[in-house]
Amino acid sequence: MCGFAGYIHNYGTFDKEEVIHKMADRIKHRGPDDAHYYIDDGIALGFRRLSIIDLEGGRQPILNEDGSLVLLFNGEIYNYQELRDELIKAGHVFTTKTDSETILHGYEEYGKKILDRLRGMFAFIIWNKNTKELFGARDIFGIKPFYYYKKGKEFMFGSEIK
Repeated sequence: MCGFAGYIHNYGTFDKEEVIHKMADRIKHRGPDDAHYYIDDGIALGFRRLSIIDLEGGRQPILNEDGSLVLLFNGEIYNYQELRDELIKAGHVFTTKTDSETILHGYEEYGKKILDRLRGMFAFIIWNKNTKELFGARDIFGIKPFYYYKKGKEFMFGSEIK
């Protein structure tokens, strides 16, 4: 099933690592196989994994080649092999065999228009470390959940409302 959680919180002094670990632990049932985190000065991300595709190399969050983009993804992209082949021909270098990485390179190539090319059930976020921009989306039917909360400078999101 997998699941993710994260937040942007640019004020106050608290332990970001402790908070994101607690958030991810709340959805441990979604991904009992692995947990991994990404934290920088702008965001904290947590991922719980249920290993299905690329059992050895599919750990998330996934970063692009230069580390400027970070992806969290829950779902399945049915046409990822076709997209992957197109992206490889366009010069993208893949380090995993996951459908997740296809979204990340697709975003590099097509920007937000990647949504027009994805077929499947999904929810994901992409964090741009350089611009401090967050891009998130889910499939049109909402098969994979994507919840978010915004109040003032706080922004939280995740696969569950917990």
